[in-house]
Amino acid sequence: MKNKKNNTMKNINKILVSAFIVLFCHSLGYAQNNNYDVCVYGETPSGITAAIQAARMGKQVLLLSTGNHVGGVMTAGLTATDINNYRLIGGIAREAFQKLYTYYQNPAVWRNQTRDEFFELSKKRTFTGKNDSLKMQWVYESNVLENIFKLMLKDAKVTVIYNQKIKRNRGVVKEGTAIKRLITTSNKVYSAKVFIDATYEGDLMATSGVSYIVGRESNTQYGETFNGVRLGSVVVSETNPVDPYIKPGDSRSGILPFIEPRVAGADGSADKRTQAYCYRLTLTDDSTNLIPIEKPKNYNPLWFELMARIITANPEVNLSSLITFTPMPNKKTDTNHLDFVGASYDYPEAGYKQRNKLDVMHANYAIGMLWFLGNDTRVPERIRGEMKRWGLPKDEYRDNHNFPNQLYVREARRMVSDFVMREQNCTGAEPAEESVGLGTYMLDCHFVSRMLDSAGRVRLEGTYFRKNQPYTISYRALTPKKTECSNLLVPVCLSSSHVAYGTIRMEPVYMVLGQSAGAAAALSIETKQSVQDVSYPELKEELLKADQIISLTNKKQQ
Repeated sequence: MKNKKNNTMKNINKILVSAFIVLFCHSLGYAQNNNYDVCVYGETPSGITAAIQAARMGKQVLLLSTGNHVGGVMTAGLTATDINNYRLIGGIAREAFQKLYTYYQNPAVWRNQTRDEFFELSKKRTFTGKNDSLKMQWVYESNVLENIFKLMLKDAKVTVIYNQKIKRNRGVVKEGTAIKRLITTSNKVYSAKVFIDATYEGDLMATSGVSYIVGRESNTQYGETFNGVRLGSVVVSETNPVDPYIKPGDSRSGILPFIEPRVAGADGSADKRTQAYCYRLTLTDDSTNLIPIEKPKNYNPLWFELMARIITANPEVNLSSLITFTPMPNKKTDTNHLDFVGASYDYPEAGYKQRNKLDVMHANYAIGMLWFLGNDTRVPERIRGEMKRWGLPKDEYRDNHNFPNQLYVREARRMVSDFVMREQNCTGAEPAEESVGLGTYMLDCHFVSRMLDSAGRVRLEGTYFRKNQPYTISYRALTPKKTECSNLLVPVCLSSSHVAYGTIRMEPVYMVLGQSAGAAAALSIETKQSVQDVSYPELKEELLKADQIISLTNKKQQ
């Protein structure tokens, strides 16, 4: 009888505590929401595949989008997908690319060119973007893939809630090492058993107290060769260096914007800089679908002065060597290499207001560069004429003035866990164990900085590009240290050195890692274990069942 009474009192106490939490949340203006098995924070392709996989394994899944779209940069201009080995992309990622293939088989969706005409043009540019035997296509229009993603999420019965950003201070409630609740800036509270941070910035990870790094490690830290400061070539050349000063020849006039006054440190030394970000613009030369490029209201000519001087020193330069126009269906392009070098350093740790300012800066830079190339009289007339052919498409990004809604954040925070993916893991020197996906892309980093050397010459800094073989990515790189967080998985800002991240950071790989994280989250719940204690053999079995390709021995043959 006494035990029965004690149990009754315990139950009453639990009810009272729960009631107190509800009242406390309401007193703060928080709205209580249903509990979920898995909460995926971040609408990137990685977040989408994570949510779908967990839902397919019978879990109640919530996907929180930080904006009013899904798909990250893959539905915001980066439509020439970086797949250099399509046979090694399986699972849900392959499904999405196959759905694109099926969509573009319909002649009705080709509004101003035929499918054959498009792929003939692509062939001439050495970028086919499809595989007929596997029925995969990875060049597409942004709005098409976003609609496919939405249908896939709907079919999986994933709950999607838009415009939910985590509070950067006290946005996570933990009990011990486990996250219990996520609180957004709109005072919504979301509870789950396992959380997945699939954002490009790693905000949930950072708010949860997980270790991370921003910038570049030294080469000595992990025994690497491509890390740290990497001083490169002189702009324009050793014998014809570009003048770095606002008033040419006058150092007292100041250095042009975003050129650093001195070399940051010795080659291979650590720093906090990140590689350049950009917007991947969708452009068209279809006159029936074209909005002309207009000069930005706050156009800053000094931002493009260095480019003007480079062009003057290279009068035979072509537009395609300044920016790239990769053909997309229906006479559109994925326009790349509008990198705003030197403007990304503060972004990873910035608050939302500051990030918004940096977003606007990058947008103005991108449009400003196009306007400069089409209108500045120092640009050769043949380049100006070619540039003026292009404009923004009327049928894309209609709720954002026909401009992509996601900045291409190439690298922000990177988790530091018990296992860190390193250069050696990506070159095959030390294969990573417990694979949950394959990387195939080159070791690749865009420019990080422009710096003045001791002779006063502008030097490019930070870039590298090295061919690579397929390599395994360890599950341990997706899990934080167990002492820091036991129910969080991080498939985008994973535990990786700067060098390793330069090859891992491709969207199809993010999609593969996201699906693997979704499977691990579901297994963690089913076995009532921390994400770190999930059995790898069980996870591997689940991934193979889901058609993931996690080794060269189980790759899908053409």
